[in-house]
Amino acid sequence: MTSQEIRQKFLDYFKSKEHLIVPSAPIVLKDDPTLMFSNSGMTQFKDYFLGYKEPKAPRIADTQKCLRVSGKHNDLDDVGRDTYHHTMFEMLGNWSFGDYFKKDAIAFAWELLTEVYGIQKENLYVTIFEGDASENLERDQDAYDYWKAVISEDRIINGNKKDNFWEMGASGPCGPCSEIHVDLRSEEEKAKVSGLELVNNDHPQVVEIWNLVFMQYNRKADGSLENLPAKHIDTGMGFERLCMALQGKSSNYDTDVFTPLIAKVEELSGKKYTGILEDEKDIAIRVVVDHIRAVSFAIADGQLPSNGGAGYVIRRILRRGISYSYRFLDRKEPFLYKLVAVLQEQMGTFFPELEKQGTLVTEVIKSEEESFLRTIETGLIRVDKLIQQTISEGKKVLPTEEVFELYDTYGFPDDLTRIIAEEKGLTIDEAGFEVALNEQKQRSKADSAQKVYDWVVLEEQESNFVGYDQIEAETHITKYRKVENKDGEFYQVVLSNTPFYPEGGGQVGDKGVLENAAESFEVLETKKENGLIISLISGLPKDASALFYAKVNATDRKNSQANHSVTHLLHEALRDVLGTHVEQKGSYVGPDYLRFDFSHFNKMTEEELASIEEKVNAKIKESIALQEFRNIPIKEALDRGAMALFGEKYGDNVRMIQFGSSKELCGGTHVKNTSEIGHFKINSESSAAAGIRRIEAISGDKSEEYFKGLEKQITELSQLLKSKDVVRSIEKLIEENTSLKAEVEAFKKEKAKGEIGDWKNAYEQKGDKQLLVKKTSLDAGSVKDIVFQLKREIPTSVTIILSDADGKPMITVGVSDDLAANYQAGAIVKDLAKEIQGGGGGNPGFATAGGKNLDGLENAYQKALNI
Repeated sequence: MTSQEIRQKFLDYFKSKEHLIVPSAPIVLKDDPTLMFSNSGMTQFKDYFLGYKEPKAPRIADTQKCLRVSGKHNDLDDVGRDTYHHTMFEMLGNWSFGDYFKKDAIAFAWELLTEVYGIQKENLYVTIFEGDASENLERDQDAYDYWKAVISEDRIINGNKKDNFWEMGASGPCGPCSEIHVDLRSEEEKAKVSGLELVNNDHPQVVEIWNLVFMQYNRKADGSLENLPAKHIDTGMGFERLCMALQGKSSNYDTDVFTPLIAKVEELSGKKYTGILEDEKDIAIRVVVDHIRAVSFAIADGQLPSNGGAGYVIRRILRRGISYSYRFLDRKEPFLYKLVAVLQEQMGTFFPELEKQGTLVTEVIKSEEESFLRTIETGLIRVDKLIQQTISEGKKVLPTEEVFELYDTYGFPDDLTRIIAEEKGLTIDEAGFEVALNEQKQRSKADSAQKVYDWVVLEEQESNFVGYDQIEAETHITKYRKVENKDGEFYQVVLSNTPFYPEGGGQVGDKGVLENAAESFEVLETKKENGLIISLISGLPKDASALFYAKVNATDRKNSQANHSVTHLLHEALRDVLGTHVEQKGSYVGPDYLRFDFSHFNKMTEEELASIEEKVNAKIKESIALQEFRNIPIKEALDRGAMALFGEKYGDNVRMIQFGSSKELCGGTHVKNTSEIGHFKINSESSAAAGIRRIEAISGDKSEEYFKGLEKQITELSQLLKSKDVVRSIEKLIEENTSLKAEVEAFKKEKAKGEIGDWKNAYEQKGDKQLLVKKTSLDAGSVKDIVFQLKREIPTSVTIILSDADGKPMITVGVSDDLAANYQAGAIVKDLAKEIQGGGGGNPGFATAGGKNLDGLENAYQKALNI
């Protein structure tokens, strides 16, 4: 059975059991403050479990792209070193939202595994929750009773809270779970040791393939448990492990999920994969084929590698793959990007984002490879210098501070530093490095750490967002909770009616005030979490149940929505001018400016930028009225021509924003008419990543301020130049300046000619060689010309000139060609530059160095006389 057939059989089975089959949510989470990535199948259904949204159907099944590389669920360090851990993996799942519970979930799982997939019953074991006295939780007797109806009781194993009580996080829905394990060993091995002894003991061939979670509790922030209003089923089966079991393999990497990728790596690297766990070459191949999947899906879903947040995680995964291929596959040139086409062929049918975004994914990975390989080459030079310094000092351990700086500042892999050091008979301070790494992690945690208390519920009522239609509203607090962070103590509130737009879709969250006659609180930010619109306020009202008035900062909202609406016009203009390959890849919309990232492979020309500005401003001048379709079926919106962005999660019903021919799916706030935007001005166009360009621009009040500033500058220039024709006056100044520069250069040359004669007679005889050490105030260009002339005309000579031109120390060294083999100008200038706190370089015949310490020229002069 191929992996494609295995996936399809799962979905077909649950469709026959009246489950709605839904597509995978994006692997990257953009509007969830608690998670960067989907790390389990249930992530996209959190709101259903928490009761914030109604599920599309009471029964659902899917396969979900997952990524586990950070936080509680972090498998990164295990990847490549065993047969079954991965960064990106598929989680097959079936879900019940208040419909069926333990009995049916167990029956479905058993029937699918044993009858549809044909796994032999004697190779399966199951675990149940044994209970936990500290939580006052009893053994899961129901699960035990349902299991013993289909499997012998000696194959039902009690599991502790760590293994058999599943929790979404520190708080939230949770419950006991029942794992299904499969024994893939040979009959001979099974006869020696029972599978019972190997379950949950990290045996590579006795592995968990499915976890059935019985969601019945809610974990509160204080650690206590309460019953959920309804009981749910949440299951997750590892697709890669299931393929290993059904294809009779002993490693996930031997299944057809990975073998096409491995074959391509073999072809590109010339290395043969043998599947040996301890072989560094094989580990590297496993790392590469795993990591290319994770990175490709993340980029396809809209997350570009970067230096912060989710982008940093993706960059780290990719660099780990590049590092392994560099060290153990001898790949010094980019090659991971060539695997994307294989991945597309394997998975593009089921995950069309790989096909749609294939060119972008390929180009981004190639660019990142080129960049990191340059980093490695530069790092190798730094490591070599560090090793030479350590050896010269008679030490055996590389200094921890420098090793950590290589890793932290320059991105050079610490294990590569370790390998190179060991080749030279040196080591790194492993304990010291770990201390430095942990200190950095603690600093990072301290900056972001906050304590969130339980909600205090005043009224069970859904929050009503009224911000599309009004920026002020009469309201009351339905629930609140305290939040403590490094900045102090604050309160998060949920309002019955809220005009505050929550951060999302690139647009910043609203700020404002929450007030009544008795007191007033500043609204510092507004975000969305698990379907709730939450505003952060500066304190807790004396009477939290009182009536309040919520007021959005009107100026900020006006400018933010002007910037948001203009991004839609910008998107359309870019597609008109550059082509339909242009797609939005990220944005920031605030009151001060907008940032718009889009797919395009070339730097935009001045003509293209001017055309974009012209098209957008033409739309603004047309005074196009907003057409808002607030709640229409997504199919209808797409049929109308609305743009849907890859990597975004859309519901069955969506909001469509239309300004004339511009149509986009969008949840943000917008102007009622394009005339409210005022004027659009592009400030800059730059590269955001390989294949991604970035435009930063202004509109609204900021564009008005910009033109007022220009007008003021022109007025001031007119006054300075005593002319209203500013352009002509500046042209005249440039002409005069050019003429004066020519006169100055002629004067310098005359002065230099006079100096040459004096300097030729100032050489001192040093044995059979000649040395000139001279101080001057001549500029660098003049000194260079003189030194080149002297080193040609004076044989067996070393010329050292120390200049203080423009108050900056400069040392220039020239060595005649007949001495260049023994006296290196670069080495001399490097030594002398220490006195002026500077550095420089050149070639054996000529070198220069600048510095910071002008007073040090005297010491450099005395030092030079002793050469």
